[in-house]
Amino acid sequence: MSRSQKRFEAKFSKFSIYLLFSDDMLGSIIHTLVRRQTHIPINIVRPARLLTRSINNNLNLAISKKASSVAQINLKALSSTILPKNAPSPWQSTSSLSQLLSRRFYLSSKPSFFFSNKYNVSAISLKSPSPLSTTRALTVPTKPIVGYWLLSTAALVFGIVILGGLTRLTESGLSIVEWKPVTGVMLPLSEAQWQEEFEKYKQFPEYKLLNYEMDLSDFKYIYLMEWAHRIWGRVIGVAFLIPAVYFGARGYMSRTVMKKVVGLAGLLGFQGALGWYMVKSGLSEDLLSTPGAVPRVSHYRLAAHLGSAFLLYGGMLLTGLQVLRDAKVTNGTYDLSVSKTLMNSNLNAFRRFAIATAILVFVTSMSGALVAGLDAGLIYNEFPYMGKNIMPPRDELLSPEYIRKGESLPWRNFFDNPTTVQFDHRVLAMTTTGVISALWLYSRRLNLPIQARRAVNVLLGVVGLQATLGISTLIYMVPIELASAHQAGSLTLLTSALWLVHALKRIPVR
Repeated sequence: MSRSQKRFEAKFSKFSIYLLFSDDMLGSIIHTLVRRQTHIPINIVRPARLLTRSINNNLNLAISKKASSVAQINLKALSSTILPKNAPSPWQSTSSLSQLLSRRFYLSSKPSFFFSNKYNVSAISLKSPSPLSTTRALTVPTKPIVGYWLLSTAALVFGIVILGGLTRLTESGLSIVEWKPVTGVMLPLSEAQWQEEFEKYKQFPEYKLLNYEMDLSDFKYIYLMEWAHRIWGRVIGVAFLIPAVYFGARGYMSRTVMKKVVGLAGLLGFQGALGWYMVKSGLSEDLLSTPGAVPRVSHYRLAAHLGSAFLLYGGMLLTGLQVLRDAKVTNGTYDLSVSKTLMNSNLNAFRRFAIATAILVFVTSMSGALVAGLDAGLIYNEFPYMGKNIMPPRDELLSPEYIRKGESLPWRNFFDNPTTVQFDHRVLAMTTTGVISALWLYSRRLNLPIQARRAVNVLLGVVGLQATLGISTLIYMVPIELASAHQAGSLTLLTSALWLVHALKRIPVR
């Protein structure tokens, strides 16, 4: 055995058992060691053309003594990330030895999560003091296509939020009075079918109280708006569920990502059911017997429906971004200097600040949903005053009209009183603008990665645009174009905040 080989073996033997493979064997089925409920570190080293018989014998001896079973794992997808195909021999290159020293793979006998008998594989730096406690399982790392798919479905959710806002603003949401998930896909084809749908609509409060002068052509317009909204929802369901099953069956997703996808699928189904639950509230016959009642959906259910859409969008966005970043880390194309910057303790407070800001943006958006549900944007159409003062009169802000029998506190004003709800939204919106401005100023003192720097700059720009849209929508008494842009702006603002949160997330050194 040559001196370099002995030095190599001595250097590595203190860490783990090493398997050495030739070029043609790398990327094929690899036999490795597995002990039940334990992890054995495995390093893959190439090439083996200089491998001596003594090392090979030592390897065979280790298998017979240390392994209770032999597992097979297909590392073809990982082979190109371990060492470049045309890399120099590790025996001859100090830099290659350093690359090998920086990677360690742990194999577990625990099966992966979804329709697969592959084993969990994870990687971590040898410098880590506690590899098993800090390693994040990759379970055949999630393929980048999964990340692109999640971002695509997130874009579809963004689109349906805009379309849903237009459906509400054109008062089209109550035009289809039945919920038919399958047969409801078809539009009325004949004039008789259109007339039949119109007759159904005439039986409900919106027509009787508001649209009693509507003709068939006007009905077709609002019907098509609601139909398009429902069809888009079905498209999202198909675009999400079918690829999810395929990717899961093919083993394209890690256990962690699979759990998130299952959760998103459940939220997607809940969102569809919640949509119909919201529509039902506007079809209630009780509205006909309530003096001064306006036939519209419950503002609580509207806020819940919009909120679940925001959560679904945010989950898809963050998971997709995480998958794509993990893919770069796995294949070695991610800038390690960014990882070192993110591990700096000076960013901890800023990271928490960014998360709190994202939560504040979400809460402000839900406050806007209450404003929309109560048509609260149609009163006090001035800014920054509400009447003669910044605040409306106290008897309007905390009106006893919204205190129910048996209650003593006026807390319902904050949810049911249009004046109070609009005031709350003003306060939250200006607070959000101020907080984001403070976040941006704070960021100027820190050494941020370029993606985080871009995200916080975009966040500041979007919040300025969103505040302008909100004020304009109020002053001009909620025109459809401005109101729709304002709703889209709220989701754009949340997107920017989540982008910043993602860009600040730590990356384990592998």
